[in-house]
Amino acid sequence: MTRTKMHADEVQTDADLVRRLLAGQFPHWADRPVRLVPSYGTDHDVYRLGDDLAVRLPRIGWATTQAAREAEWLPRLAPHLPLALPVPVAMGRPAEGYPFDWSVYEWLPGENATTGLADLDRAAVDLAAFVAALRRIDTTGAYPRPPRARGADLAELDDAVRDAVRRLGDRVDGGAVLRAWQESLDAPAWDGPGVWVHGDLLPGNLLVVDGRFSAVIDFGGLNVGDPACDLQPAWNVFAGPSRARFRAELAVDDASWLRGRGWALLQAVIALPYYWDTNPGIVRQTSHALREVLADAAGGY
Repeated sequence: MTRTKMHADEVQTDADLVRRLLAGQFPHWADRPVRLVPSYGTDHDVYRLGDDLAVRLPRIGWATTQAAREAEWLPRLAPHLPLALPVPVAMGRPAEGYPFDWSVYEWLPGENATTGLADLDRAAVDLAAFVAALRRIDTTGAYPRPPRARGADLAELDDAVRDAVRRLGDRVDGGAVLRAWQESLDAPAWDGPGVWVHGDLLPGNLLVVDGRFSAVIDFGGLNVGDPACDLQPAWNVFAGPSRARFRAELAVDDASWLRGRGWALLQAVIALPYYWDTNPGIVRQTSHALREVLADAAGGY
């Protein structure tokens, strides 16, 4: 099984490559079964390694710093959070024609949140508790947030959103998208201290076991910034009463709600034209989120 090419300059991987990398650098794992994990993730290929480990290989250059960031910060964050986080086990180096650092993690069981949640109201409470706990963690020593990164002022992403809407053409209601986007831009900016934000709380990064959230994965968007960025699940995971419960649990004011809606909108709109022909899972998820955002905007917040 191989993955569809999504990026012009991405690197293709396969199970044989994983076996060769393991044999050369971690031979004590080289005899374990290796199999690709089906996913609509965009930055990494993940291979199950036996029953309790996973090998994670960046597909594209922009993802190559994530493993080192997670190795540094996740052990510090995990003790303060109510859901499990990925546990880094080892870091591999470029070899066998593969150009990037790669990593081995403990395997986290579960299915992603596109299915499996038994009670959305309970899920809203559980995920809000995770977001609130993450926000409370001391940010001393955090690395500077790059421009336009998760948690930034939405105005930094304005050109990217408008360009994406132009590229989408009649595949979306561009007028409605831009009206909703402008509402978010016009909301008062965050004027408090920056807090830790995961930055990518989409269904594919939320694991479910026995009907409840169990873990949060993929911390590539981890930054310190506007807490509204982590309101994205309101439109990606929840709807109706569960959306209202998520907002109530986090005591979100109107300005933050509009900025959070803007983050959900911009992620959807920017992803859609880029992955339209290569990643149907992302297109389904982001199309759903955009519909929820536009319905919310039409009905008022």
